[in-house]
Amino acid sequence: MDTTYLLDWANLLLRWAHVIVAIAWIGSSFYFVFLDSSLEPPTDPVLKDKGVGGELWAVHGGGFYNPQKYTVAPKTLPEKLHWFFWESYSTWLTGFGLFTVLYLFQARTFLIDPRVHAWSSPGWAVAAALGFLVVFWLVYDLICHLLGRRRHGDLIVGILVAAVVVFAAWLATQLFAGRAAFLLVGAMMATAMSANVAHWIIPGQRKVVAQLKAGLPVDPIYGQRGKQRSVHNTYFTLPVLIAMLSNHYGWLYEAPHNWAVLVVMMGAGASIRQFFVARHKAKLTGQRAPWGYALTGVAMILGLVLALAPAPKLVAAAAPVPTFAQVQAVVQQRCVLCHNAQVQNKGIELDRPELIRQNAMALHQQAVVLKAMPLNNATQITDEERALLGRWFDAGMP
Repeated sequence: MDTTYLLDWANLLLRWAHVIVAIAWIGSSFYFVFLDSSLEPPTDPVLKDKGVGGELWAVHGGGFYNPQKYTVAPKTLPEKLHWFFWESYSTWLTGFGLFTVLYLFQARTFLIDPRVHAWSSPGWAVAAALGFLVVFWLVYDLICHLLGRRRHGDLIVGILVAAVVVFAAWLATQLFAGRAAFLLVGAMMATAMSANVAHWIIPGQRKVVAQLKAGLPVDPIYGQRGKQRSVHNTYFTLPVLIAMLSNHYGWLYEAPHNWAVLVVMMGAGASIRQFFVARHKAKLTGQRAPWGYALTGVAMILGLVLALAPAPKLVAAAAPVPTFAQVQAVVQQRCVLCHNAQVQNKGIELDRPELIRQNAMALHQQAVVLKAMPLNNATQITDEERALLGRWFDAGMP
């Protein structure tokens, strides 16, 4: 079978699986952050004697639930424990598989943009992309290990990690195609999230279980470390999601100073996430919701909306409706290279008049609205040509 066709299937199935397991991971992460922030000290002496430090009553799906959290660990370990790790590992594995199929395996098309950086070989670009995943984890982990338990350690770690992310975003956009750079920054943060689970959270929990089974005192350091990395993961979540979603919106990753666009969007996500985390605690203590965090995130997004807004073009509004011959000339020069009888990327062919009209909706969405195509603007379509296609579509495709 055709390789491109098989890659499209691999892309679809990996993306589907990635979204499913990511929902499971993010959902459980959000739930436990909510739970930790909403627990109240128990009033029942029996629970206190058992070592319960906090509890919550909840109703869902017609039933009542009473989750309880022990200060360190229960005095006696139950026979069955539910572990939360497959969601994280599955998310990373499917995400890395998708990144490999789409960006690493097709580096010349998706990873490299000669206008940004002229790599001597696709192999070097692939190695550099993988380096981002490894180096960010090592630097992040070192910062947490050396500074995380100092006075004001959480604040120091937060500032330094944010600085590393900003630098990585700038560097990625100097080396790779904008679409790939945005995704790569999200992937390196997601790698750190999954590595936190694999190297700190789960091993710490296993050591606590082993100590309990051996009848030894439980060292609270494992719970403290696991909680620290779990909190980091929840703040990474929304920045990672916007980086992953950005590849559908060319006007984001093709914008001037695109690294700053990514940083602002991720910062907005982190600020909004902070609102939800702080809101849980405020609700528990009867305080006002900390709307300042949410408003800060929204203001950052609105600032980008205004900054990236295209300048009004009064002349274009009065421009005549293009002829089909003009439209066909643009399509022939800018689109047919990848959408012809021999090469039909995404199953779209544009080398005949009837096919241009048949695929006009997709052409308008990708080339005019999203500006995602041509990929990395490989054929150098101009804004005037995009506007021409838009006027033709809006006029009913005459």
